[in-house]
Amino acid sequence: MPFKSRWQVHVPDAHLATVLFTSPTHPLSKTHRCFSEAARPDTHYFTTHDFRLWSKRFAAGLRKAGLQPGDRVLLFSGNDLFFPVVFMGIIMAGGIFSGANPTYVARELAYQLQDSGATYLICAEGSLDTGIEAAQVAGLSRDRVFVFNNAIFDGRGEGKMGCRYWGELVASAEEGSQFVWDDLSTPEKANRTLALNYSSGTTGRPKGVEISHKNYCANMLQANQSFYLNPDWKERNARARFLCFLPMYHAMAQNIFIANALKRGVPVYIMPKFDFIKMLEYTEKFRITDLILVPPVVVALAKHPAVRSGKYDLSSVEAIGSGAAPLGREVCDEVEALWEPGRVNVKQGWGMTEYVVPPIVSTNEAAM
Repeated sequence: MPFKSRWQVHVPDAHLATVLFTSPTHPLSKTHRCFSEAARPDTHYFTTHDFRLWSKRFAAGLRKAGLQPGDRVLLFSGNDLFFPVVFMGIIMAGGIFSGANPTYVARELAYQLQDSGATYLICAEGSLDTGIEAAQVAGLSRDRVFVFNNAIFDGRGEGKMGCRYWGELVASAEEGSQFVWDDLSTPEKANRTLALNYSSGTTGRPKGVEISHKNYCANMLQANQSFYLNPDWKERNARARFLCFLPMYHAMAQNIFIANALKRGVPVYIMPKFDFIKMLEYTEKFRITDLILVPPVVVALAKHPAVRSGKYDLSSVEAIGSGAAPLGREVCDEVEALWEPGRVNVKQGWGMTEYVVPPIVSTNEAAM
């Protein structure tokens, strides 16, 4: 039998961008830094206003290039300052985002290109050999493969190996400022597919999972609502800082570090990939408050000599969430003991790509 929660969250019929930004022209902060490159935070960052504009510029450029509603665009890249721009720009343009594991070999990438029906491949510069080979196998012409990096931020960037630079798909600031995404204000429209995320599943090849705007918004609002249940949520939100090293091609990182963080106004520092020592350094440097981890990283926090040495100041951390696999109580106890009693409780989340699940948290005691 169904059980009804005592908490209710209104989920509007709307485009995800509308829920995040209110409208294409609603005034946004030109000083709040929503995304920063962890290695160069003082020079390479987006304010909320700038992030929306870059996303709209990419959306306008995709439309001009011939992108049709429902067309799939595949991003083959590790984390990058412009990863959220590509994600948001694609869905603003009415396309469907699909992210591929940056460690894929050509055969694996070719399968996702074919299975998703992608009409464009945005490929990290360092993986261009793999991208070109995969595109050839999948029957995607080279003029639909674009070199991706963040050199565009500094007004640079060029094509390579017969592939154009992705900056050619980014319209001018003037064109971008005039772009308006579709209104999805009815239940039918809100159920339009936003992303095609690939789940490893339990058997066979990875499976494409269609995620709608309504589903994405529901999970985002649900996750944030659990945070708002804290009696001191306003104070906690004012000092909140996220560090993103989990792969943004995956549903979990997308939802937490793009949608949830934008909605709450939490600054996100983006790492290109996971590096444990860098994670400790950045946690200290940026006063990170929330660590979103996977079990091996939680174990490293409990056991690694760099943590036990006390070299890094982790006192800013207030919350730790872990997903992807269960953790034993003993490991959680060891991690929680790094802070004063009662300050940090390791929360475990469970979910599936099919639901774009953010950490639906429960205490370890309840989960055991």
